[in-house]
Amino acid sequence: METLEKVSKFVGKYMAIIVLIVAAVALFVPTSLNWIQTSWINYLLMIVMFGMGLTIKPGDFAIVFKRPKEVIIGCIAQFTVMPLLAFALGKGFGLEDALLVGLVLVGTCPGGTSSNVMSYLAKADVALSVGMTTVSTLIAPILTPAITYLLLKATVEIDAFGMFLSIIKVVIIPIGLGLIINKLFSEATEKISKILPLVSVIAIVLIVASVVSANSDKILTTGAIVFVVVILHNCGGYACGYGIAKVLGLPLVKRKTIAIEVGMQNSGLASGLATTAFPNLAMATVPGAIFSVWHNISGAIIANIFSNMTEKDKVEKCGKEIQQN
Repeated sequence: METLEKVSKFVGKYMAIIVLIVAAVALFVPTSLNWIQTSWINYLLMIVMFGMGLTIKPGDFAIVFKRPKEVIIGCIAQFTVMPLLAFALGKGFGLEDALLVGLVLVGTCPGGTSSNVMSYLAKADVALSVGMTTVSTLIAPILTPAITYLLLKATVEIDAFGMFLSIIKVVIIPIGLGLIINKLFSEATEKISKILPLVSVIAIVLIVASVVSANSDKILTTGAIVFVVVILHNCGGYACGYGIAKVLGLPLVKRKTIAIEVGMQNSGLASGLATTAFPNLAMATVPGAIFSVWHNISGAIIANIFSNMTEKDKVEKCGKEIQQN
């Protein structure tokens, strides 16, 4: 068990690099990973969501009642900025329908679980991060299909109710089971939780590998445009999240948190929904796969930048300016 914990810490620390390497292999040597089926995606997501349920504690919900303003601000930003930005970028860059659908799905999905790790590394408000991820995930069955329908109804046929059922099955039920088991067997789950990063990374890596290897030819032929749009979407989310929190007068530690929460999406869920809700649009899975790789890299970078930003530094800087004047 101790060895697994060490491996889990190592994998969690170097997740971005691991995902990037696997994605590169899947892209340029797809036959080596063709054994990983895209039909596994939803099952892998269920494992990740079950793990999330095992780690959720009553205190994660308490923050919603203690600090509702911050959670509401974050969730509204999450489900407005990212969907609208995805739609605007997709239309602005003239993406084909399948890629537009995939990008919008990334935007309408809830926050990614890796955002909690990045918030910790950024010296942000981890409790708020966990609370926002939990709440956005729980309300996703309603908002994800509804917003996707509103944005894409003129582009493709959408089964919003089917998406709702898919999110319930893949996200809500596994999280609920995890919560129940955590409640009944808290001591055992506390020990297991130490190796959950390893399980989550393996699942995410397999999802990325399956989608990228299955669509490697199409990804290479679309050129750099999809990568550019995904990067702009992610970085735009960071910037807008931070900007909104700043305009509303939230302190730096919470601005960091909301920026990370808004910018980092559950892109694995986006790929899963693309597979089940849009089976005839194979390329719809691609933006989610690229986002999964990129946001782990950008998240590590932004966390490093944020970790060096403190309110204390700001106060000291203002004090020096006053003295000089």
